[in-house]
Amino acid sequence: MIRKTVKIEQPDATAKIFGSFDANAALIEAHFGVTLRNRAEGNGDSVLIEGETEETVTAAAQCVAYLAELAAKTDVISDQSVQYAMEMIAAGQGNELRELGDACICVTSRGKPVKAKTVGQKQYVEAIRKNTIVLGVGPAGTGKTFLAVAMAVKSLREKQVSRIILTRPAIEAGEKLGFLPGDLQSKIDPYLRPLYDALYEMLGVETYQKLVEKGVIEIAPLAYMRGRTLDDSFIILDEAQNATPEQMKMFLTRLGFNSKAVVTGDLTQTDLPRGQKSGLSAAVKILEGIDDIAIHAFSERDVVRHRLVQKIIKAYEKYDREQLRREQERSGKRYHASKKTPETGEKRGR
Repeated sequence: MIRKTVKIEQPDATAKIFGSFDANAALIEAHFGVTLRNRAEGNGDSVLIEGETEETVTAAAQCVAYLAELAAKTDVISDQSVQYAMEMIAAGQGNELRELGDACICVTSRGKPVKAKTVGQKQYVEAIRKNTIVLGVGPAGTGKTFLAVAMAVKSLREKQVSRIILTRPAIEAGEKLGFLPGDLQSKIDPYLRPLYDALYEMLGVETYQKLVEKGVIEIAPLAYMRGRTLDDSFIILDEAQNATPEQMKMFLTRLGFNSKAVVTGDLTQTDLPRGQKSGLSAAVKILEGIDDIAIHAFSERDVVRHRLVQKIIKAYEKYDREQLRREQERSGKRYHASKKTPETGEKRGR
């Protein structure tokens, strides 16, 4: 039996690590195949980890040590945080967890600090900080839009820009725009609702409304961007997978002096008509390697919504791969069949 002990400095950290009814400890034990025990030692606590192999015990100890550091920065350690730490360590990326640090992007209207919750989010925020244009591509729930809005509010508060402009393509996801009630603005508002929600969270409804009245914040469909030059602005194009290549080029060329642009989207959730190429997909290929433009790819590991969202994303990815494999097999069979003569079944050719 292999044993390792992790010293816990903070007096209340052990309870956070083990979780409510030891739920977090149970996750760690099941994942690594070890046993965790709490021990009181002098002025603090320690966690004794026992297992059959050096590798699993060391990995579990690394996980507990990281959670001990996290306990000093948060009131509650969720099962999602535990799951993320275990997956990173199992993938040999445990050292990257320390990149998260304690950096606060900005504070919401309710006084809650906004921080990167995964290494991928941390890298995304750094990319926005260092580059003029950033393309954030990845699955739903990775914080692409929320963190971009947080960085925009931070830039506005620090007077790095004088206005925030948020835009989305008004593409129907199965619904028809004409059937929605009200005037044009009322029809468009549902498409822009996620942007409103993020700004309400950051600024509060009253502050948001005042800034809109002053023209400091503008939310509009992508089509409204044509013909404009956007100086001294933080611009966010959300749901960019629904922009055509022409719209994407139009948007990117709106950039003016002292401005920053963030483009976000999920290439697996395109609502464009069948056969229409996504402008985001094209931009990722065209803009790669250009100085001052960063392309950040999120993975399902960066999902910070309900834990089932990760499983749903993985299930759909598996299904898509299987469908692609079957389609390739069918195409191959059709190709080989077309190379045979109807009379003899022999292959044509010289």
